[in-house]
Amino acid sequence: MSKINTFSIVASERYALALYELAKEDNDLEKTDQDSRDLLSLYKSSDEVKYFIKNPTQDLKIQLSFVEKISEIMKLSNTLKNFLSILVSKRRIFYIEKIIENFLRLLAKKNGEINATLISSRKLKEEEIKKVSEELSKVSGTSINFKYTVDENLIAGLKIQLGSLMIDTSIKNKLQKYQQIMIGK
Repeated sequence: MSKINTFSIVASERYALALYELAKEDNDLEKTDQDSRDLLSLYKSSDEVKYFIKNPTQDLKIQLSFVEKISEIMKLSNTLKNFLSILVSKRRIFYIEKIIENFLRLLAKKNGEINATLISSRKLKEEEIKKVSEELSKVSGTSINFKYTVDENLIAGLKIQLGSLMIDTSIKNKLQKYQQIMIGK
């Protein structure tokens, strides 16, 4: 199936690449990475910030003032602060969530990391998650960072999503396969 590239997808990828290049040029990748994560967390957790950014009727001066104030409060890198100001002046600030997510994916890719999802039927200890990550890192030859969640509906076992690869060792999945076999006969 082909991927449909909408303007927002293409624009957010280009702006993410631009942010990466600017941070690299300024030797500011590490700080920009952390600041981007913090800013994304604030954006996702605050309906007021989200509304303010997504509101297309906001005055440019007010939005620029907001960028200055939030940069000062969060102690954002100059690279990220200036980048946000450019987004405001180009009227692209409402893409900020997609841009930062694309930037973080790009940064992980450049660092040889893979982001994956780990879902378990019970709460795993930090050491267990680390061991799964280390084993998969050995096999794949790259560093794997897990977004971890618990889904008690799995009954037992794990589900791991690495890009388009899904590894499902859950009892729920096995029961569904047996059900399909029984219905098929």
